[in-house]
Amino acid sequence: MEQIETITAIHHPVRRRIFEYLYLHGASQVGTLARALEQQVGSISHHLRMLERADIVERTDAPDGDKRASWWAAKRVSFTWSLDDFADSPADALLAREAERANIATQLRRLQEWKKSGSRFPDWDGFSTDTLTWATPDELAGLSAALGATLDAWKQSINTEDGQQRRPVFVFAHGFPTQL
Repeated sequence: MEQIETITAIHHPVRRRIFEYLYLHGASQVGTLARALEQQVGSISHHLRMLERADIVERTDAPDGDKRASWWAAKRVSFTWSLDDFADSPADALLAREAERANIATQLRRLQEWKKSGSRFPDWDGFSTDTLTWATPDELAGLSAALGATLDAWKQSINTEDGQQRRPVFVFAHGFPTQL
């Protein structure tokens, strides 16, 4: 179970972008992050400290050994939690619901941006998939685990040393009970 401090830290829009940049690009300087994310250095430094307190990022040595530069790296690769994890604390449950809303808003914004991009990525085909079926709570949890394992295996199968040009790819899926 994730701590509520971790969940609220990662679901701040700027902090999420910082984490994702570090996850995709590896360790980076504060100035590099500020330029890439079009933010002020002071703002990036503040958000990095918040992420560090939540154990999401960590300070790291500069590749060239320069002690004057502030370098940071992602410490985690994923976050998994459920609103049910916070049922015993109304305050934490409220924060978790707000983080969930922020997460869904981010996912939908990214989908909308992809759809609006049109011909900006002519060689790229996105995909959409959905299904409707009957399942128990355990069967839905099994699907979640299987999808997670499939995504992990897919990420590990990518050979980033083959010289091909790659772009960041965002994949998300939701499974939940519904009514007809």
